[in-house]
Amino acid sequence: MPAGTNWNLILGTAFVAVATTKVVESLYYYYSNRRTFCSSTEVDNEDSLMAKQIRTSAKYDDELFREQLARNYAFFGEDGMEKLKSQYIVVVGAGGVGSWVVTMLVRSGCQKIKVIDFDQVSLSSLNRHSCANLYDVGISKVSVLKQHMLKIAPWCQIEAVNELFSKEHADRLIFGEDGKGTPTHVVDCIDNIDHKVDLLEYVYKKGIPVISSMGAATKSDPTRINVGDLTTTEEDPLARNVRRRLKLKGIVKGITVVFSAEKPDPRKAKLLPLPEEEFQKGNVSELTALKNFRVRILPVLGTMPGIFGLTIASWVLCSVTGYPMEPIEGKNRIKLYDGIYHSLAGQMSRIGIPDQRVPVSISDVAYLVEEVFRGKSPISGYSTRLTLSKWDPNKPVSLQNVILMTKEEQNTHEKRVLNGGESLENVYSVEALKLVKQRLEEELYYSKFR
Repeated sequence: MPAGTNWNLILGTAFVAVATTKVVESLYYYYSNRRTFCSSTEVDNEDSLMAKQIRTSAKYDDELFREQLARNYAFFGEDGMEKLKSQYIVVVGAGGVGSWVVTMLVRSGCQKIKVIDFDQVSLSSLNRHSCANLYDVGISKVSVLKQHMLKIAPWCQIEAVNELFSKEHADRLIFGEDGKGTPTHVVDCIDNIDHKVDLLEYVYKKGIPVISSMGAATKSDPTRINVGDLTTTEEDPLARNVRRRLKLKGIVKGITVVFSAEKPDPRKAKLLPLPEEEFQKGNVSELTALKNFRVRILPVLGTMPGIFGLTIASWVLCSVTGYPMEPIEGKNRIKLYDGIYHSLAGQMSRIGIPDQRVPVSISDVAYLVEEVFRGKSPISGYSTRLTLSKWDPNKPVSLQNVILMTKEEQNTHEKRVLNGGESLENVYSVEALKLVKQRLEEELYYSKFR
């Protein structure tokens, strides 16, 4: 056989071998992928069949419940999920915060929830509501929530109460018509301060565990959100007003809240003022759908109410299941308060008082800084390099005679007033003196409730 023929035969054999190998590999991958696809399809079909069974049946079996909540069982365990299933939770307020609370409680396995709200879904609420869409505008928020949630968990008993919470009807709204529906937890997501305080006072005195949402409007930093007692809140005007009103009712501590410690900034959103033409129409309170409800538009970043709601839901879930959760209260400002305290003690020696002990504790410092003076100097409005200073040189140091100042203002005050003998009227403007007097009078009034 000629040499050229041998090479042709060798090359032809090699080509056939390579082609055969490629065909075999292709067939292998084809059938492997087909088996994987079929297996995946079978799983999907199985899930689909189970989901269809849940959708179409008035009842459910434990297998379906466990399959849908497999991740929760893995997280909380058998005992935790049994505790969760036995809860009866009342959520008051079904807006941007409350809707997310309800959504995640239902998705997590709660089987009995009551939702109370008088309001309807509006176009402007779609930026923050958990499930409402354009087709829901004009429908009551509680009805929308119930309708959407039953598509997720048809086994959940959801009672939708389309009514404004009021203390006159608190017994019926919280405990039911027969008075026997005792909730294991109440979640407060009301945005009107009067009704909010009424609800918190009611459940506190009834001994029902409660968690309350403070203000999410104008907030934007999720890293500043805290869970803690109402007494630990800061940078939250709503929390401050709620706290003071509850003090008047004898409630000083014991209300768990979610709040944002984010500081205001001139570059950030603020409460929008009412247009002048609205004031010309008469009493602005008459512009509201309900008496005493806000008429201004609150700038709200849609994500923030959702984060507030998810934080509340997480706290409730961990609380009822016994899952370990130890929130850091506030911002751990003890070092700041300690520094302010020592600045006041140091001032005593500088103004000729050898005993540096002062009748003000570190907890009093926190109260003065956050509550009385709102974290700002009443003289300049600055909120940096803060200290406490004795105010009137003719009176002893007390909670009614110390003022929050900047360090520079403290030095000036010592030089001119405490050591220099000048009168307060000669050193400070009428506006500053008026504001200081107002803050000290407020402290005197509220001190009897501390």
